[in-house]
Amino acid sequence: MPAPFRLVASDIDGTLIRSDGTLSPRTIDVIERLPVPLVLVTGRPVRWLRQLYDQMSDPPPAVCANGAVVYDPDTDEVLVATSMDVELLLDVAKKLRDAVPDISLAVEVEDGRAFWYDENWPMRWESEHRQVRVLTSPEELTSVPAVKLLARSASAGSPDDFFALVSRTLGGLAETTHSSSSALVEISAAGVTKAAGLAWLSEREGITAEHVLAFGDMPNDLPMLAWAGHSVAMGNAHPSVAEIADEVTATNDEDGVAVFLEKTFGL
Repeated sequence: MPAPFRLVASDIDGTLIRSDGTLSPRTIDVIERLPVPLVLVTGRPVRWLRQLYDQMSDPPPAVCANGAVVYDPDTDEVLVATSMDVELLLDVAKKLRDAVPDISLAVEVEDGRAFWYDENWPMRWESEHRQVRVLTSPEELTSVPAVKLLARSASAGSPDDFFALVSRTLGGLAETTHSSSSALVEISAAGVTKAAGLAWLSEREGITAEHVLAFGDMPNDLPMLAWAGHSVAMGNAHPSVAEIADEVTATNDEDGVAVFLEKTFGL
């Protein structure tokens, strides 16, 4: 009996790609033979998609920045973007700086095509990118709308502990989540989640949640996995993800998404 799914939604890091950032030959083959559309649903900004798209013959659309941006690679067009306005950024940044003395902040601006960061942000990559720059003053951080605010702390303990601290501090003022092995929290406008972005794109295509199969591995995937008709956690998933998923597949380094799709669609 054919699978009842009309769309496959997959996170990227820790899920679709291996730990070295590549798609395995097996996964590429399965994606190319998949009888339904694939949508990437990621915390990544638009500018980080090219590394993955270059490995694919037919790049699929992407829900980026944890649901704040929906992107069409065929036209290089942002279909929808939900930003935090300047007033909200000012409020959130002040609360975080008051609560966490050593906090460092950064923002995804221009729909995720540019990245601005505090001087004390631990920048380790893409620092030479023309759309990535260090801010000359704290006020610059909140000078324009942003699709995502990122917060780091060197003294906040575990990623889960820091996430709990930031969530308590903001008290629902904005959406908080995390997907890193370090103390990094990702903050969006209230209501912006991977589920919301995926729901927007699915509705545009005439597809309802019950016909969506979703894969993920980290807490920022939880809303999407709860929304989708069938959810699959990776073998390497955060405990909170494995707990709520309908099924668990192999790890990302064991081609877990491909393994599950082969079985489900008879590929």
